[in-house]
Amino acid sequence: MALRAAAGNQLLPVTPGLGVVTAALLVVAVAVAGRGMLGHGRDVLRAGLRAVVQLAVVALVITWVVGSLWTSALFVLVMFTVAVRTAGRRMTDGPGWGWAAAPIGIGVLPVLALLLAGGLLPPKGLSVIPVAGILIGGALTATSLAGRRALDELRLRHGEVEAALALGFEERDARLEICRTAASTSLVPALDQTRTVGLVTLPGAFVGLLLGGASPLQAGAVQLFVLVALLAVESVAIVAVLELVARGLVKRGVAASPGARGARWRSR
Repeated sequence: MALRAAAGNQLLPVTPGLGVVTAALLVVAVAVAGRGMLGHGRDVLRAGLRAVVQLAVVALVITWVVGSLWTSALFVLVMFTVAVRTAGRRMTDGPGWGWAAAPIGIGVLPVLALLLAGGLLPPKGLSVIPVAGILIGGALTATSLAGRRALDELRLRHGEVEAALALGFEERDARLEICRTAASTSLVPALDQTRTVGLVTLPGAFVGLLLGGASPLQAGAVQLFVLVALLAVESVAIVAVLELVARGLVKRGVAASPGARGARWRSR
């Protein structure tokens, strides 16, 4: 207990000053993102305010749900549902956004099942929820990035898709040939994080375990697992997104590029 208290003193003190600094940083982010070249000032403000409300609610709810494995599983299901909607809407505003459940589920569920079946993850809410959150968050990012980049590439290069079809390619293969490279760059953030861990960044799981009293070896082993698991989850999610886009299950019907007269990339 004394060790945890000492560790807590090393973190940012939760004082009115922290709230003032946080608010000031949000104002700076809104001003720069809004008046600069980004055009996302309103989005930054909305995201910041949502984070305040959501963290306040979660802080109150999570102390209750971790007491039972069933309520913890329900909480993970809510996390999954929100991730599917967020990733799906980032990919497309069409009816195919619900397909985001496939890459996120295919990436995350086998890893969680393996950990639970192997006894590496205790069947307790306090253990399952954080691990599931990390994996779902990684799958969400990979899914939304891969989907957007794949669909953007098909929109910009729809003429090449048509040319491949004219040469006898199947529709799936033609789309996959065009969008694979762009979508694969969605794995770069996870690769960079893994390559630079300990040299540029000290991830939260590693630091948190050290401050909680774990040995450097234990903290390093857990963080290594998290990084490798994220690489696996995100790789699977990206491949699944590519397959969905290539098969036309997730698509944008009309190419909205300047000068284009409602050109469509083929969807039979």
